[in-house]
Amino acid sequence: MNLLFMQQYITKNISITDLPEMTKQLHQPIKILHGKGDLSLLNAGKRVGIVGARKFTPYGREVTDQLSTALARAGVTIVSGLALGVDSIAHKACVDAGGKTIAVLPSGIDKIYPSSHKNLADQIVQKGGLLISEYPADHIPMRHDFIERNRIIAGLSDILIVTEAALSSGSLHTASFALELGVTVMAVPGNITSQYSAGTNQLIQNGAFPILNAQNVLEHLGISGPKKIEYIPENEIEQKILYILGEKQTTTQYLAEESGLRPDQLAVQLTLLEIKDVILAENGYWKIK
Repeated sequence: MNLLFMQQYITKNISITDLPEMTKQLHQPIKILHGKGDLSLLNAGKRVGIVGARKFTPYGREVTDQLSTALARAGVTIVSGLALGVDSIAHKACVDAGGKTIAVLPSGIDKIYPSSHKNLADQIVQKGGLLISEYPADHIPMRHDFIERNRIIAGLSDILIVTEAALSSGSLHTASFALELGVTVMAVPGNITSQYSAGTNQLIQNGAFPILNAQNVLEHLGISGPKKIEYIPENEIEQKILYILGEKQTTTQYLAEESGLRPDQLAVQLTLLEIKDVILAENGYWKIK
């Protein structure tokens, strides 16, 4: 293990002067930050915060996964709070897509909260992401720490997205911080009868930009999205496989489950598409080339 690689695993103090300008405008100033991972992510490229409810529906999971995956593939850094629910879905989708993500913790870096996300936190650092915290390494979070954490998520984001949230969701605090800073807030519209979309629908009613796809976000950021496949499928099976891969890279098992193809059928089609230079396998995942 080389020295540069080992340094990624060492907790370092972050100078406030090295933070994005937006964080310096917070009403509650940041006094100190600790970080583990790639500190350059704090000022490199575009950053999008993705937050939402701890309790979520299949719809909330799907849209969070799709948005985080597509944005990560476009080179956007995903910022979230490593919380249960939408936050962890956004982080995991980003990591799985080969992207970089920043997790802002309400706890100390050595006391990952919730503890069930310790493995995810490790993956974030291993894949070139970043963990940051205002608190001492062994700090166990108190109730107010979660709201304080949310203001940092807002301050680090060029755009803040709320994918699913009830009216009581803490993610609406994050949206409020973002609005105070002049950060663009976007929200995913949901079923008007669902309590889990009441918060996002209210944000849209109050002026947040509605999101229909990742391209909406990329246009606001002024960057181009992932390249679209120009290959014309030669049969229905190819069309089905490419449709599934059109939104995100995924495993052979997932392709089999979603396509309904027998393993031998799928293996043949994947091999043919790979030979045609349409798709490729990387780190156990298939994706459009």
